[in-house]
Amino acid sequence: MSSLRVGARRAEKLHSRYAHGPVRWIVLAVAILVAIAMLAPILIMLLNAFKSAQDYSQNGPLSLPSSFYTNGLATFWNRTNFPIKLLNSIFISGLVAVFGTFLSLITAYALGIGRVRGRTWIIALFLIANMLPQESIIYPLFTMANAVGLSNSQWSVIIIFTVIQAAFGIYLLSSVLSTFPNELLEAAALDGAGRFRTLWSVVYPIMKPTLGVLMVFFFIWTWNEFFIPLVMLTSNDTQTVPIALSSLQGDRMMDAPTINAGALVSLLPALIFFLIFQRTLTRGVTAGSVK
Repeated sequence: MSSLRVGARRAEKLHSRYAHGPVRWIVLAVAILVAIAMLAPILIMLLNAFKSAQDYSQNGPLSLPSSFYTNGLATFWNRTNFPIKLLNSIFISGLVAVFGTFLSLITAYALGIGRVRGRTWIIALFLIANMLPQESIIYPLFTMANAVGLSNSQWSVIIIFTVIQAAFGIYLLSSVLSTFPNELLEAAALDGAGRFRTLWSVVYPIMKPTLGVLMVFFFIWTWNEFFIPLVMLTSNDTQTVPIALSSLQGDRMMDAPTINAGALVSLLPALIFFLIFQRTLTRGVTAGSVK
């Protein structure tokens, strides 16, 4: 007991030293600098989104707008048919988030709790697959999509990203489920629950916060994807928001205010989605720390 008290006193002294000493202010200053560096591109985007092309060319990107110019937003909205692109992105990202999380859960359940033979090698394979660059797999993906009649179809992108995102989800969830309490599984088995009943009645309720975090990540990651949708989706009616943004840039000239206005409009839906599900992220992190 005496050693525990000595250790507790040392911990208190260390905490008070870092809480009230100069280290606290150094950490705070570094955090503020990092926050400013992260917010700087967004602030520059806001400055130039409401600036005319003439104002941008005369005063530069770091000056305040001389007038509140909204034609850039209207140009982006009309030229790209933004409502269609927005609905396409929501449809693709939402289904990938749901399907990818479901696939991650059932596969990780088999690997983490089912104790499949060669589990370590299978998880390593998923990790390697998640690290492959998209440029190396785009040609076989495009060929297979054409072969099964999914050319220029949003379902081809949904299937591809469901598998890609699930590779990361399987790696993460299988590591978590490998440490799942055996007492709960044994109690479910004594009550006569089968594998699927155990999954939905025991494992799923406990893993729900972590699954919510995965869904948020999968949605945002898919929303920001550009290369594979650019190759797989060739018509304006099926393309997504990042492709609409890239269509504003020409070969020899660039309308910087319109591009900044388009970037602002494209960022807002993902930002709103993140703010709505911010509590889900907090619950997932808190639940993981409590476990």
